[in-house]
Amino acid sequence: MDILLGLSGDRDTAYKNMDPDSLKISSARFINRELSWLEFNRRVLEEAQNENHPLLERVRFLSICASNMEEFYMVRVAGLIGQVRRNHDDTTIDGMTPLRQLEAIRPKAAEMTGDIQATWRALRPAIGECGIEIVQREDLGAKDMKWLSAKFEQDILPILTPITIDPSHPFPFIPNKGLSVALELTNKETGKKQHGLVQIPKILERFIRLPGTHPRYILTEKAILTFIDQLFPDPLELNEYATFRIIRDGELEIEEEAEDLVRTFQQAIKRRRRGRVIHLNVHHNINKPTLAFLQKNLDVTDNQIYQVHGLVGLSDIAQLITDENPELLFPVFTSRSPERIEDFDGDCFAAIRNKDILVHHPYETFDVVINFLKQAARDPDVVSIKQTLYRTSEHSQIVDTLIEAAGEGKSVTALIELKARFDEEANLRWARDMERAGVQVVYGFPDLKTHAKLSLVTRREGQKLCSYAHFGTGNYHSLNARIYTDLSYFTCDKDICKDAGAMFNYMTSTAKPATIKKLSISPIGLRETLMGMIDQEIINARQGLPAQIWAKCNALLDPQIIDKMYQASRAGVQISLIVRGACALRPGIEGLSDNIRVESIVGRFLEHARIYCFANGKDMPSRNAKVFISSADLMPRNLSHRIEALVPIENKTVHKQILNQIMMANLKDVKQSWRMNSDGSYTRYDYSENDFCAHDYFMENPSLSGRGKALRELPEPPELILDPAKSPQKKQGR
Repeated sequence: MDILLGLSGDRDTAYKNMDPDSLKISSARFINRELSWLEFNRRVLEEAQNENHPLLERVRFLSICASNMEEFYMVRVAGLIGQVRRNHDDTTIDGMTPLRQLEAIRPKAAEMTGDIQATWRALRPAIGECGIEIVQREDLGAKDMKWLSAKFEQDILPILTPITIDPSHPFPFIPNKGLSVALELTNKETGKKQHGLVQIPKILERFIRLPGTHPRYILTEKAILTFIDQLFPDPLELNEYATFRIIRDGELEIEEEAEDLVRTFQQAIKRRRRGRVIHLNVHHNINKPTLAFLQKNLDVTDNQIYQVHGLVGLSDIAQLITDENPELLFPVFTSRSPERIEDFDGDCFAAIRNKDILVHHPYETFDVVINFLKQAARDPDVVSIKQTLYRTSEHSQIVDTLIEAAGEGKSVTALIELKARFDEEANLRWARDMERAGVQVVYGFPDLKTHAKLSLVTRREGQKLCSYAHFGTGNYHSLNARIYTDLSYFTCDKDICKDAGAMFNYMTSTAKPATIKKLSISPIGLRETLMGMIDQEIINARQGLPAQIWAKCNALLDPQIIDKMYQASRAGVQISLIVRGACALRPGIEGLSDNIRVESIVGRFLEHARIYCFANGKDMPSRNAKVFISSADLMPRNLSHRIEALVPIENKTVHKQILNQIMMANLKDVKQSWRMNSDGSYTRYDYSENDFCAHDYFMENPSLSGRGKALRELPEPPELILDPAKSPQKKQGR
């Protein structure tokens, strides 16, 4: 069935014709998640088009945008197609069936894919002018050809498997995101035409660096075609060729009642490798017989084919980004080490005992987290370490440290989440390695993802046991911590650490904790805590007290939270939201959400921290405000179907850093900010060179919590004051 039908690109405007009372009970009050996500990726694309960025950074943004689209097809589009095939007609909160969503997505996704390629066509000559060349076969001189011939015979040819498709050589399996070259060949002896195929293994680099003093590259598929006669010798002759790449369904289907979760995941991963083809990208110069040949053998409809006017597999352009041309990159930034810990000669436990610490990544190094666990592994007084792992880096120091701790005889428990999308295989591998080393590995709930980022270390100090906890808003991934803005909070607060222990017991035994004093945990209370905080702001507004909410997250999609925010807006609560990605709330509608402002920051670093702040009767920022950090976004899956933690911030310095520094800087940002309109579109703020940039501010100014003695010797950064023009009612943009 051809389930990707055409649709006009007109934005839904039904909400504009409704009065507030009717709108507040209509599905039109929500924006579709998939369309909102496409708007987010549009903002990433516009960063690739931003001439204020260094050229190779624009290439990086473009690669990210293209990679985002691949994952969008693998997960979101594939999921919708699956629902349609299974005849599911449940509607989303905005009233759209799966089929209707596919109809709405298709033209916008196709338009964006075209714009991505157009951006690459515009960037490519600019790259060449800066001395980074991508050459064609005809550009190669005799010396280059000799070198490339040797390179091909030694490093490429042995890896390739040429196939001519006939009854004894059926069409091969092509892996997800597999790049291949389809060929039309003629047998000169018989005059018969036949199809051939060359898959380009992922182990091969996409861009081959040619010898010389400046960067020159030739695409691997161009090199293969240059020496195609070594793959298909006489009497075969090449007539036509086209590069293509496929996207397969990337979802895992897991039985919640599986008796052996590990074996079930291993089997599901194998099934996913052979998932249905969702999308076919093929170069536009492909001839009709070859396209028909691919379409038949890959079982794709016309509407699942996109003919590329540019580079198939555009995400691979990230390989062009090297440090050979530093002037084409952002200036190098080196993460700071918190001086607080250095004041205690690197002793993390002593520093935490002295006062809670907040580490702001990537401005402050992720090494603090690693060193905290390394110290725990090597400290003879530490008796136990408990750790959640959702995602981690390929060569994980966290995993190595847990293995080391187990080898030192400590009680080590690792809560591994097998359902971390696309990291399932890595997590299974880490689990096996840790189990062999004596780590107690637990996989949590089959029906709930463990998304909380939590470490708990217990240490013998004198005659008693003391605990130290780390809560993160991001993953335990040292490479991501250089790019993602996240928070790491360290505390030895007795109640919080006791709650953390109860949370681990809940994750390992599935028994709900009897008592939780300070933390809120989803799915058993986090949503209720947030709803209660919003309710209190509504009460304060009705009593004439200052009533404000500041929140920062990656997605706002939960209908209960959104409706509660609408209710708060109608009561007069001033709500300022920083939502990086998809947002289903419509801001700025008179009588419904005119007291709500939504912005998105897209810049050098990927905004990832989740922060929730409530005025609590005083104008923000104030010490009276209720401040929380969390691993949870405001999405149904986070609040109802995941294990998450919401952590209250009570320490005076950490509270001030989050509210007065981090949140204020995000709300004050102009250079990287986009204002969300009530129709779901976004408008970039007009800015000049001297306007405020949150990322620049954090790179230039040390954080409050980590300064230690230096805070007494040097003044604090200047106090940030929010521009009145960025209140919910007063907006600027272009």
